[in-house]
Amino acid sequence: MRAYGRTGRWARAGRAGAVVALATAALASGIAAAPYAGAADAGEHGRYGRNVLEADVRAVKAAGGDVTVLAEVATGHGSVRARSATGAQVPWDARFRAASTTKTFTATVALQLAAEGKLSLDDTVEKWLPGVVAGNGNDGSKITVRDLLRQTSGLFDHVDDPELSQALLRDFEKHRFDATPAQDWVAVAMRHRPLFTPDARSPRWAYSNTNYLLAGMIIEKAGGLPWREAVEHRVIAPLALRGTLVTGADPYLSGPHARVQLRTPDGGRLDVTDQSLQHTADSAVVSTTADLNTFFRALVTGKLLPKAQLAEMQRTVPRAGDADDLTEWPDGGYGLGIRWVPLSCGSGYWHHEGDGFGSYTRTGVTPGGRRSVAVSVTSAGSTPDLRNFNTATRKLVDHALCADGGS
Repeated sequence: MRAYGRTGRWARAGRAGAVVALATAALASGIAAAPYAGAADAGEHGRYGRNVLEADVRAVKAAGGDVTVLAEVATGHGSVRARSATGAQVPWDARFRAASTTKTFTATVALQLAAEGKLSLDDTVEKWLPGVVAGNGNDGSKITVRDLLRQTSGLFDHVDDPELSQALLRDFEKHRFDATPAQDWVAVAMRHRPLFTPDARSPRWAYSNTNYLLAGMIIEKAGGLPWREAVEHRVIAPLALRGTLVTGADPYLSGPHARVQLRTPDGGRLDVTDQSLQHTADSAVVSTTADLNTFFRALVTGKLLPKAQLAEMQRTVPRAGDADDLTEWPDGGYGLGIRWVPLSCGSGYWHHEGDGFGSYTRTGVTPGGRRSVAVSVTSAGSTPDLRNFNTATRKLVDHALCADGGS
């Protein structure tokens, strides 16, 4: 979420240039590694082993500054994980706010409903949410569910609204426990003209969290359950993701987790671990590295979607229309709630990142689901250069997925 869910004013120094920083309790530069659950060693991984993962975690920490890093690589042989080792360690099984990685969960549920005939990707927003997308040139009758999921609607991203952003920057403590309804955030976006009008023949692309607020609202209408319950019943429970939950309006992280701190405009530090701002269909999932590996491997191997819907999800469009997104993610296309990125060894991988309020998530899974990786970075007050940070995390993912030929 961008300002407070993907990469934004509180989490994305590069795009909006306001305050922030990654963070959680101070730590030095050590790295620890641990095998578990029948984990593979260097020999089982071929040329890839714990030493490679440790080095990559060290590089991510160096690029991110004052952060904790937890990474896990899963294969058919088992799993290996590594973490920043000194100072206040992040627990091996830490829960964290996955932020915009939530979008893949939301898209999955929407596609399940499409497979069941409860909605169509060609349905318009106006059909399901009459009058919600209107005014200032916004027209829900010209935007489809597909446009929402693949970010081709042209709708303004509500988190880029200057008034909203400044309110959060100035008065975070005042607003941290606000559980603003999704429709109210959509109304903020409707104050602005759209960036463009959707064109199915030649789709333009621009990342907008508003798209996924609307997708969550449509899921509720089509499926008859609150979006949160739909994700729990359709994804979390079937995969037994015991460390994963949808926060809703609950501001508190349960179970093991790291504390998150941000640098404030006056140079102080603010603990933002507990907050309700990420509670909607664009950013509300809390998870673990193990669970995200399980989710993405299940997704690409057809355990969550029929073949037709998985193919629809993986049909990508170029992202040429969003210069800021291309700066952060220079390669690959965007499908329905999922990104495709080339690998140095050939082919590529599927993923969705999540950045918000000092919690950074990176994922990746090979097309056949043989290898996957999940990375959680939690901030403690430094302001990262996101270009360098993303370069380091992409290298970690590339090394993890290219081992043994990927697939």
